Amino acid sequence: MNRKYILYLFVLLLSFSSCDIIRKNQSAGKEIHIVKRVIDGDTFELDNGERVRLLGIDTPEKYQSKKLDKDAELSGQDKETIKKLGQLSTEYAKKLAEGKKVTLERDEESNDRDKYGRLLRYIYLEDGTFVNGKLVKDGYAQVYDKFPLTKLDELRQYQREARENRKGLWGDVEGLKQFDK
Repeated sequence: MNRKYILYLFVLLLSFSSCDIIRKNQSAGKEIHIVKRVIDGDTFELDNGERVRLLGIDTPEKYQSKKLDKDAELSGQDKETIKKLGQLSTEYAKKLAEGKKVTLERDEESNDRDKYGRLLRYIYLEDGTFVNGKLVKDGYAQVYDKFPLTKLDELRQYQREARENRKGLWGDVEGLKQFDK
C-alpha cells in the first residue's frame, strides 16, 4: 500500500512539472510542432494545419507571381533563373526541416501573423539548429529586414559570411549556367 501511494505521488508530481514546462514554453512564445510540409523556402505547414512564415528571411519565388515580377525587376535576373533558385531553396529547406519536430519562437518585435494569416516565427530543430539562420548562413535565403526584429543583426552577419564565401545561391549554382548573360 505504501509503494502505491509513493508511486501515485511521483506520477502526480511528474504531471504537474510537465504542465509547468508546457506553460513556461507557451508563455515564452514557444510552441512545439512537426513540420508537415515545406511549401517553399520560407513557408512551412505544421502538423496542426497552420502555416508559418520564417521571420527575418526571404527566399526566391518558385512560381509566377507579382513578387517574382518585382524580384526580377529589382535584381536584373530573368524569371526562370529566380524560379530555379526558388526550387533549390525549397529543396534545401525540405532536407533541413520537413517531417521534423521543431520549436517555434515568437519575436517580441514582430506581429503574431502576416497579412496572409501565417504565423510569423523563428524555428529551431530539436538539436538547437536555428532554421531561419541556417538557411541564410548556407546561402539559401537572404535577410528580410523590412520590419524590426531582435535577430536581424545575427541574420545579417550570416548573410555577409554566405556572400563572402559564395555559399548556396551566392555561388556558382549547378544547373544555372545556361541562364548566365
